[in-house]
Amino acid sequence: MTPPFRADQVGSLLRPKELAEARAKTKRGALRPDALKQIEDRAIREAVAHQEAIGLQSITDGEFRRDWWHLDFLVQLDGVIAVQNPGPKFGGTEEQPPIPSVTAKVDCSRPIMADHFAFLKSVAKQTAKFTIPSPAMLHLRGGRKSISRNAYPDMAQFWTDVALAYRKAIRHLADAGCTYLQLDDVSFSYLCDEKIRDTCRKNGDDPALLPRTYAGAINAALADRPPGMTVTMHTCRGNFKSAWVASGGYEPVAEAMFSAGVDGFFMEFDSERAGTFEPLRYLPKGKKVVLGLVTTKVGSLEDKDTIKRRIEAAAKIVPLEDLCLSPQCGFSSTHHGNALSMDEQWRKLERIVEVAQEVWG
Repeated sequence: MTPPFRADQVGSLLRPKELAEARAKTKRGALRPDALKQIEDRAIREAVAHQEAIGLQSITDGEFRRDWWHLDFLVQLDGVIAVQNPGPKFGGTEEQPPIPSVTAKVDCSRPIMADHFAFLKSVAKQTAKFTIPSPAMLHLRGGRKSISRNAYPDMAQFWTDVALAYRKAIRHLADAGCTYLQLDDVSFSYLCDEKIRDTCRKNGDDPALLPRTYAGAINAALADRPPGMTVTMHTCRGNFKSAWVASGGYEPVAEAMFSAGVDGFFMEFDSERAGTFEPLRYLPKGKKVVLGLVTTKVGSLEDKDTIKRRIEAAAKIVPLEDLCLSPQCGFSSTHHGNALSMDEQWRKLERIVEVAQEVWG
């Protein structure tokens, strides 16, 4: 098979204790960056070996070199910085991830994380998969207020520049050998929640128009996609230390989301907050949906028969051959990690492989 695979994963993995401690020391100036890199390399090699041992075909670096699933990439674009968010704390936690702010013209003047991918590819026997935030992540949380009016009095020019920057970044990854790229996105699922839509209005945006704007930004970013590269998109409702942000089914955004020119959609369906499978009826022929039926937010292991019944329910709307299985999100979208153990993480990934083999053969 080509990606997405029947048993797939979103990307991030819990950070090993040694790596977490080394990163904290580096931030304090107590460990040299080159020493941290050696520890990262070792941790990635071990994670790759474990992924391949349990039968996964898509192999990630666990995002072990990142603090945040999105900001580490976004702030390397020209014209983008991270600023503190004064809003309410995330999901009732005591922290609030920074938000990207556009202060000047957006561009990609140098490769971003291409060296991260090159190392992953060098140690993976199966398909190396790399994740980057979608273009919408430059806009959603701060909205129009987070984008300099001096740099961009016209938002159309902003989206044009973002698309061109992403094309360069994707080309750099392709030049490093990337054939499986995932755009991580929370915008579509967030816009299913009326609270988020209210925030968009306060930020000076029309939430009814944003899904099409974001899908258009993805399509423009992929306009000259390198030949042979599979691109998927993952969308979820928040994943910070097992906390979540948004609720609501995909119905308000499904048609716009499925207009994004990716090959497959990783969709969160692990709880009632995600609604029913009915919006899958908008999926275009030839596209795949990766059902996120296994939660990464708690350690309890899902029952195989329950997962199979949910796959059967989805298959009443989308043909079984167009479905795959994955966790609902990553296990550690930020360096903090979710509230489950390393063993529980691996058991969940093993369960996904087992179920996929039993369902699809």
